[in-house]
Amino acid sequence: MVQTKTAPSATKRAAKTLAGTISATTDHARAEVIASYEAALRLMQEGKYDKARVAFDKMLAAGPGEMAERIRMYISACLLQGAKEKASFPSCEEHYDYAISLLNDGHYEDAREEFMAILEKNGKADYAFYGLAVLSSMTGDSHQCLEHLTEAIRQNPRNRIQARSDSDFQDMADDPRFTELLYPEIS
Repeated sequence: MVQTKTAPSATKRAAKTLAGTISATTDHARAEVIASYEAALRLMQEGKYDKARVAFDKMLAAGPGEMAERIRMYISACLLQGAKEKASFPSCEEHYDYAISLLNDGHYEDAREEFMAILEKNGKADYAFYGLAVLSSMTGDSHQCLEHLTEAIRQNPRNRIQARSDSDFQDMADDPRFTELLYPEIS
C-alpha cells in the first residue's frame, strides 16, 4: 500500500521570529508598507517628485517605524528635485545665489548644473565662472579651478582681487599657477 502525504493545513501559521510570533495582521500591514514604499520609489524614478513626496508623507504619518529615517531622506530628495524643476529666477544673479546655496549645502553636482545653466543663458556671466572655480577648488580639481578662474578674471578683472581674499580658494594657495594668476605683477 502506498502512503500519500497529507495535504498541508488550510490555515496559515503565524510567522515566528526571535522576538516571538508575528500575527498575520502584522505581516499583512508590513507588506502594505513595503508595497507603498516601492510604489513611492517608482514615482521618484519616473521623475514624479511631487507625487512621490505625498506618498512618502502618508507613510511617515502612518508611523513606519524603522523606515522613518529613510523615508525622511527620500522626502528631502523629492523636495530638492521638485524645487530644482520649479526654480525660475527673475535674474541671473538670483540664479547664482541659488547655485551658491547649493554649493554651501554640499550639493556640488546640483550647484555645477546651476552654474552651467547660468552660462547657457549668459556666456558673459563672469560670476558663474567664478562660482565654478570655487566649486572646483572645494572638490579638489585644481586644473578646472584655474581654467574657470582665468575666464572669470578675463571677463572681469575685479574677480582677481576678490579671489585673493576668498577663503574658498585656500586649497589652491600652495599652487604656483594660482599665485601667478592672482598676482601677475610679481611674476
